[in-house]
Amino acid sequence: MIATREYTSFLDAEYLRSFVAHGGSAVKFVVPANEAELHGFGEALRATAAGAGYVRVRVDASQTKIHLMDQVFFEIARQIDWDDLATRTVRAAYKAAAWPVLGEDVTVGAVAEHHGVDAGEVSRDVNRQLQQIVQRDFAMVQEFRTAALRLCQAKLGTGQVTEAEREAVMGWLTGDLKQMSLLRSAAIFRRIGRHNARHLLFSLSHWMAANGSPGLLVELDITRLGFARRPLPGERQGFYYTKGTLLDAYELLRQLVDNADELAHCCVVVVAAPEFLTDESRGVTAYQALKLRIHDEVRDRRRDNPYSSLVRLGSATVSA
Repeated sequence: MIATREYTSFLDAEYLRSFVAHGGSAVKFVVPANEAELHGFGEALRATAAGAGYVRVRVDASQTKIHLMDQVFFEIARQIDWDDLATRTVRAAYKAAAWPVLGEDVTVGAVAEHHGVDAGEVSRDVNRQLQQIVQRDFAMVQEFRTAALRLCQAKLGTGQVTEAEREAVMGWLTGDLKQMSLLRSAAIFRRIGRHNARHLLFSLSHWMAANGSPGLLVELDITRLGFARRPLPGERQGFYYTKGTLLDAYELLRQLVDNADELAHCCVVVVAAPEFLTDESRGVTAYQALKLRIHDEVRDRRRDNPYSSLVRLGSATVSA
C-alpha cells in the first residue's frame, strides 16, 4: 500500500503539474483501505488540486446516477463557473481585436466608451474574434462550441443573446432545461444524452485549458456501488444500484479508460471501497472488460507501483 500523502504528492508532481498540464490525461483508480483513509484522501486530493490550479469537481454515485454519462456530465457542469469561463474568453477576444478591457465591465458599451469609439465597430470586431476563438476551435464538438459562443455573446450586452437564451443554454448544460424549443434561436437542437455527453466533457476540459486553467480534475466516488441490498425505505439515502446498473457503471468507466487519448488537460480519479477488489459479485471482477484494463494480476506485495492505473492506499509508507 501507498500512504495517502505520498500518493497525492506523486500525483501532483508526475501528472497534475506536468503530464496533464501539458495536454495529457489520466484515469486512476484509488482504493483506500478504510473510511478514515477515504476521507483523508478526499481532503488531500482537494488540497492538491487547488495547489496546482485545477478546477476540481466531485461526483458521488450515491447522489448522481453514475451509470449514465449524461447525468455525470450534468453534475460536473453544475460545479463549473461558466460565467468566469465566458468572461475570460471575451477578454481574450477584445485583446485580439485590439480593444483591451481594463476594468471589470466587459460589455461592448463599456469598452467602446473607454476607448472613445463607436460601439458598433467594437461589437463587429469582438464577434469576429469570438468566431475565431470559439466557433473554429475544432477540438470541441459543434454543440459545445455553439453553447460556449452564446455564453460569450451574452456577456457583450448587445442583445445578440438575450438573458432567456443564456438561461436556456445553462439549463441545457446542467440538465435543467425542460423545453428544447427554447434553444432554437441559439441554434442548439439536440439534448445532451448518453450518446454525446462524453464528448462534451472532453470539450469542457479543452475549453478550460484554453482559458488559462491547467485542467480539470474529476473525482468519481463509486463506493456506493458496493451496496448489494438497499436499506429499508425509511433508511435510504440517495441512489442504489442493481446488478444491471452496476455493470453499466463499470462500462462507463471502461469507456473513460479507453477514450483517455481523446481527453486533454483532464485527470479522472475513481475512488472505490476495498470491496471493489474483493467482492466477486459487485467488485471489478464482475466486469472483466474493466478488470483487464486496470487490474494488476502480477504485483509486488511489498511495494505498489504509483504509476499503475489501480493504486491501494493505506497507512504504511512505501517508497516508489
